[in-house]
Amino acid sequence: MTLDLTPDQLLSTTRAVRKRLDLDRPVPRSLIEECVDLATQAPTGRNRQRWHFIVVTDPDRRRLVGDIFRRALATGGGQPPTERDLPRMFAHPGSMERISDGLRHLHDNIHRVPAFVVPAIEGRTEGASVLDQSMTWGSILPAVWSFMLAARARGLGTVWTSAQGPLERELADALQVPYDEVMLAAFIPLAFTLGTEFKPARRIPREQVLHWERW
Repeated sequence: MTLDLTPDQLLSTTRAVRKRLDLDRPVPRSLIEECVDLATQAPTGRNRQRWHFIVVTDPDRRRLVGDIFRRALATGGGQPPTERDLPRMFAHPGSMERISDGLRHLHDNIHRVPAFVVPAIEGRTEGASVLDQSMTWGSILPAVWSFMLAARARGLGTVWTSAQGPLERELADALQVPYDEVMLAAFIPLAFTLGTEFKPARRIPREQVLHWERW
């Protein structure tokens, strides 16, 4: 059973869900498998299909992985916002406060999320050329977005996080992933949503992002 959404509604209401994850309802394996089947229909560079999806539902392993998630968040990894980023981030009053509140909720309840999905791809991009990086990420990103759209259509919520980044090797070890050969691309909590109604996000005007013929 899927939600009655038009393609435009599906694309515009697949949100980053943090606070509205149902932490008490298990996600059937069959639904996750359906989402993965749809994800692997995404385009892939040179048809190499190097994607993988590690799904964690076992309570003990979720606690282990959840602890890594919390410690990774605490590192505050990633580049800080630039002067150009800040006006966009705060263009809509209250939006960053809501994101921060949702992240705190997710941090405090990560051990209760019924499933984690860790998309991965064969090959690493450290030191790779822009071409090789674009082909690698250009293969896994469309597949993960397809997974997230498929999840939304089935009443499931997701949020792309990069929390695995600072402790990627430790997470790879916990999941028995060969770190030197496979890159963990994201860390995605997965659960049914509390309610299925979601609205499009407020974004900066099209005029600020659309360029015709030249920059």
